[in-house]
Amino acid sequence: MSGVVAVAQDTTKAPDALMPSVDSGHRPLVTKMVVNSAIGPITGRIIKNAIGESEKLGAEALVIELNTPGGQMESTWEIIQMILASNVPVIVYVSPPGSRAASAGVFITYAAHIAAMAPQTNIGSAHPVGAGGAEIDSTMSEKVTNDAVAKIKTLAHKRGRNAAWAEDAVRKSVSITEYEALEDSVIDYVASDFNELLSLIDQDTVETVTGTEILNTANAETLEIDMGFANRILDIITNPNIAYILMAIGMLGIYFELANPGAILPGVIGGISLILALYSFSVLPINFAAAALIGLSIVLFLLEVKVTSYGILGGGGVISFLIGSLMLVNDTKFPFKGISLSVIIPTVIVFTGFFFLAAYMSLRTHRRKVTTGEAGLRGETGIAKTVVGPDGGKVFVHGEYWSAVSDTVIQPNTRIRIADVEGMLVKVEPIDNPNKGRI
Repeated sequence: MSGVVAVAQDTTKAPDALMPSVDSGHRPLVTKMVVNSAIGPITGRIIKNAIGESEKLGAEALVIELNTPGGQMESTWEIIQMILASNVPVIVYVSPPGSRAASAGVFITYAAHIAAMAPQTNIGSAHPVGAGGAEIDSTMSEKVTNDAVAKIKTLAHKRGRNAAWAEDAVRKSVSITEYEALEDSVIDYVASDFNELLSLIDQDTVETVTGTEILNTANAETLEIDMGFANRILDIITNPNIAYILMAIGMLGIYFELANPGAILPGVIGGISLILALYSFSVLPINFAAAALIGLSIVLFLLEVKVTSYGILGGGGVISFLIGSLMLVNDTKFPFKGISLSVIIPTVIVFTGFFFLAAYMSLRTHRRKVTTGEAGLRGETGIAKTVVGPDGGKVFVHGEYWSAVSDTVIQPNTRIRIADVEGMLVKVEPIDNPNKGRI
């Protein structure tokens, strides 16, 4: 039985405001939250809220069910500080089966007052890498690695865990299973489900900032802390695939607004989408060279609309946009944060198709016969309403009366063609005999 099923009968959901059960009596309370994504600023907000609510409710402990491939180190350090400063004991439980605590997850697990893992889980691979997926030069790599090693060794000594293995996890990216972790004193327990975890940690002694506490978790009431609507939205938009789509929508919206000033709606949608995308990218490992390529592609697409290049500029824009999209979020150093090809390919096709359509429509417009102004009048046909000759006369063209002159005398009701325009005077010539074209 999985941990979630095991506690389903004894778990109360608390969406935004948390209130202890009225019928709980004197049963101890254990709060619980789930982290099932990469570690980032949103994760930090969720954990901070969970710790605060747990302290407010006087919970025996907060259990963090962890399944993460890693994440930002800055957010990881903030989470570690929250755990170390918590008045409520924090238990990290790598669960459900098949989960992992990789990279940043190792540091969070080491910071916990009690660390446990479910069967068929693993922990390790904590070597730091450069922001944006970029390679770190040897000197900087050594500094960053040594700093990470110092932090995790400090946590290991504070919690009485294996410092040597922790150092290997950072320096050599080693990874081990749950039973190897238990044998090597990396974790404290292996629990098959949530209820077993509560039984195992019952009467354990932990040290918090307020002093020594003895856990009373057997038969405890459990309260799952919901991440909240706002955090849920932010968690969704920081998904690389969603952020990428928002970026594409934002660029299209801004283009529509610039191409059709005053349209308003495309500009509003594009602006909001672009701001959300920029927020998402600010917390993701973005490759700035890839961002530059995408920016270049937009310039090339716009030039294709304005300049007749027979597809050369547009083709360059397609290539630049595709390469930039593939490189935007590095999936070599950050495999858990890459943009899916199933998202990139359709987006590139739709995006480039739109701009090529815009270029085609622009070309058609340039080739279309002018219909306004002096140039638009030349070649138009109408009817002579009076005698038209060198001394002048009146013609009727496009529902309007015009003063006209002609080198030859044209009789009334004769079809005429405008040969030239001089201000408000048109020069005309007959195109048939006087008996045709009456109005």
